[in-house]
Amino acid sequence: MDHVILACVVLPVTAVLYGVLGMRRLRQRRWYRAAVAHCAAIDIDPYYAVRDEWWPEDDIQAAAARLLLDGLVTVNHRGTMSLTEAGADPARSAGNPLPDALLAALRRRTAPATLGSVVLRDTAFDDARTYFHAELDTRLRPQRPPSSPDIGCLGCTGWVLLLAQLGFAAAGLFDMVPHGPLQWAAAVVTGLALVAQIVGLGSDRTPADLPDPFAERLARMGPHPALAELAARDPEADEWLRVGRFRTRRGRNRGRPRRRGIPAETGAGA
Repeated sequence: MDHVILACVVLPVTAVLYGVLGMRRLRQRRWYRAAVAHCAAIDIDPYYAVRDEWWPEDDIQAAAARLLLDGLVTVNHRGTMSLTEAGADPARSAGNPLPDALLAALRRRTAPATLGSVVLRDTAFDDARTYFHAELDTRLRPQRPPSSPDIGCLGCTGWVLLLAQLGFAAAGLFDMVPHGPLQWAAAVVTGLALVAQIVGLGSDRTPADLPDPFAERLARMGPHPALAELAARDPEADEWLRVGRFRTRRGRNRGRPRRRGIPAETGAGA
């Protein structure tokens, strides 16, 4: 196969490929700059920011800390939370949907409960928490550029044609030895163009590979203010609240499980 003709085919294909990849990279950079500006301008709910943190600093622990700081609940050394007179008043609220959902879960119970028990057994609280974060996800998180499995507008046919061109050009390149300076120059240029095509395809990024400026903003927000305030104001209550996250067993008499084999009336009267 004539290496000059082969170079005349491979070079335009390489130019088109890099043009398409360059346009895609340009769109990605524009999206990233717009996403960074969007994340810097919006106010992010602190409970939403810590939802993926581990249990000592997650949104549930922060909601319970907020209720303690507002005087709506108390907690004992076993981690059992009890409503105060203000907390039992239906007119009072914590001022945020997530602490309000936890407060409503405690009001639905007939006895004081640990935070772990509420999280494990109260499906209404779990639904409210899921809705809270889903709504903020939709409203706050910038939408990534649509993912497409094609190269520009070529679609699957473009992928097939490009791969066929790679195979055809590679086979033609080694089909015969070049003769003369022009043939050698064309062969070298063709080989470099094929390498460039492979490198370009390997370096192409999908929208899922792009940096996440929203996650970077959340990481910079740090711990929830309610957790830091409770730890500074009442370290003992903060520790008791952590203890209650591990306790999920049902119990009576202010959260203390009664002994087996003793009726409730006997245990209460003893």
